[in-house]
Amino acid sequence: MLSLKTQQVMPFISEEELQSLLPFMAVAHRQLESGSGPGSDFTGWYHVPEINTEKNLQEIEEVAARLRESSDIFLVLGIGGSYLGARAVIEACNHHFTALLDKSQRRAPLVLFAGHQLSEDYLAELCDILEDYDISLNVVSKSGTTTETAIAFRILRSFMEKKYGSEELKQRIVVTTDANKGALRSYADAAGVDSFVVPDDIGGRYSVLSAVGLLPIAVAGINIRELLEGANWAYESYLKFEPDHVNDCINYALIRHLLAQRGYLLEMMVNYEPSMTIFTEWWKQLYGESEGKCGRGIFPVGANFTTDLHSLGQYIQEGRRILFETSILYKASQCEMRVPQQDDNSDQLNYLAGRSLHEINRTAALGTSLAHVRGGVPNISLELSKRSPLTMGALIYFFEKACALSGYLDAINPFNQPGVEAYKRNMFALLGKPGYEDLRAELMEAMNN
Repeated sequence: MLSLKTQQVMPFISEEELQSLLPFMAVAHRQLESGSGPGSDFTGWYHVPEINTEKNLQEIEEVAARLRESSDIFLVLGIGGSYLGARAVIEACNHHFTALLDKSQRRAPLVLFAGHQLSEDYLAELCDILEDYDISLNVVSKSGTTTETAIAFRILRSFMEKKYGSEELKQRIVVTTDANKGALRSYADAAGVDSFVVPDDIGGRYSVLSAVGLLPIAVAGINIRELLEGANWAYESYLKFEPDHVNDCINYALIRHLLAQRGYLLEMMVNYEPSMTIFTEWWKQLYGESEGKCGRGIFPVGANFTTDLHSLGQYIQEGRRILFETSILYKASQCEMRVPQQDDNSDQLNYLAGRSLHEINRTAALGTSLAHVRGGVPNISLELSKRSPLTMGALIYFFEKACALSGYLDAINPFNQPGVEAYKRNMFALLGKPGYEDLRAELMEAMNN
């Protein structure tokens, strides 16, 4: 289902160096497994079989089925981990051009996202198109006061109340929030809308396999039990730390650590399938927010090949030697399309006649990797069997566990994000939020000077 390929990275590190890190990895793994490491209050994602009860899964499936039946468009309001995981799975598993399919051709509502930025044009234009469709909405926020999401919810809730009235609105809004407190919990209880819980022991960027991600994914018509089956496969496959037989997940964390020590401080996730673009965004948050602390961490960036080879390829090949690549590859495609033979060979492509685009894409990936390695860029690749919820579940858990281990290897807490609050405090002060008057005065003085 999922395998790590390291042939193109070993010229840059050695087996002896990997072996020398095993005692440190043993400690990191023990901390994660036992829940004794920094941030262990947020490791509820670790034991996959315990994240969801059967009752919880049935409730998610029942609500999702109702929303699919009543909706042309399903809106997901959230930011960061509250939406990225769900969007990543939906775009990776669904038809590339779902938005262009006729309603009768779709197996589920069109899923759209809001509350992940503050663009006035985006939200206004979204409301414009919603007039002619039946819509439902899932707002995801543990506190219920996340600025971007709360603004979008206020506007869209008002829009929907005018469209449907307060009684029907109850059937079209679902809240995912804290079990006991917060603005959204109060709203859900008072309004009588369906609600699901953001687990206390799972941070946003690790939450895709909980109700946070599973409800939108289920509404999109994707089999969430298959997704969880893939994650459980990864959980079982990477559960044990065995120094004599290091599994792929642990090996990936070890290799990243060594490359960082060598000065490779940017990791570029490379996709050869456009459906994986948003998965890269999820991965960027997972690693950037988990590792970027105390002046440490590897900076996550992304690229879509072969497209970006025509814009970034020159720098990757001959620029500063500060990055390494992690490529996501599929063994098989869902469709088959072959290059036709033509009598007029003016494009000089008859040498490819009869070959599938998937084979050509894979060959392009191999040629690119060989060129970049020769140019001094270490290359790791992860090979998935096919595009499916099963493989996506495995890939999600692979990266989550490797990320936690990477943080512990680097002696930081991979589950908090103290630096995120800095911009929020400034934004609140400049917007005039009560309680931030002193900071506002300080900022205004700094700006004037």
